[in-house]
Amino acid sequence: MTAEAQTPTREVTLTLLLRQGETSAANLAASLGISVQAMRRHLRSLEDDGLVEASPMPSGPGRPSNLWQLTPQGRSRFPDGSEHFALGLLESLTATLPPETFAALLSQQALTKANLYRHQIGSGSIQNRLEKLVELRRREGYVTEWQQAPDGIGWCINDFHCSLQRIAEEYPSVCEQELQLIRQTFPDCLVDRVNWRLECGHCCGFQIKPTPPQA
Repeated sequence: MTAEAQTPTREVTLTLLLRQGETSAANLAASLGISVQAMRRHLRSLEDDGLVEASPMPSGPGRPSNLWQLTPQGRSRFPDGSEHFALGLLESLTATLPPETFAALLSQQALTKANLYRHQIGSGSIQNRLEKLVELRRREGYVTEWQQAPDGIGWCINDFHCSLQRIAEEYPSVCEQELQLIRQTFPDCLVDRVNWRLECGHCCGFQIKPTPPQA
């Protein structure tokens, strides 16, 4: 395989690991339509570069299989936007403003952004608006998907990479702003956080349910 062919495979492999969190070489190979042996070579190359790491997975008699996941260096390959400027600005704000004023600024930011989102996604069905929102967030640097909720009620948005990720690590209160943002973007729905990557797991997730009709 040429170097030109290898580079897209490496990037797609990193994106798949970002989305799936942890998976086997066999699953990755099936997703890319290549042999398991070729995928293992890609993974070893990525491991040598410090971008992925493996952990043994017991698989019955014989040699255990490996589960692969991104390292922090691997996650850093995905753009974080202008986080350095934003971190410096937030540091200055938290040093000079009372906590309640800082929280009010974040709430106002969420409201302003939600107004913009609602204008951009229009007034179609919930699913149609959700699809448009996911596309908007992808343009902003998120790696985002939507799917039917596991319990069959409503839908879920999963953010596998957040453009605010580095900022949220320093200022977790920004994540509360994200929850309020989604709620205000869908004022006719019930929105709850179902996953939070800072707490556990490999993505942040929000479940969106239609508001039950009032009696």
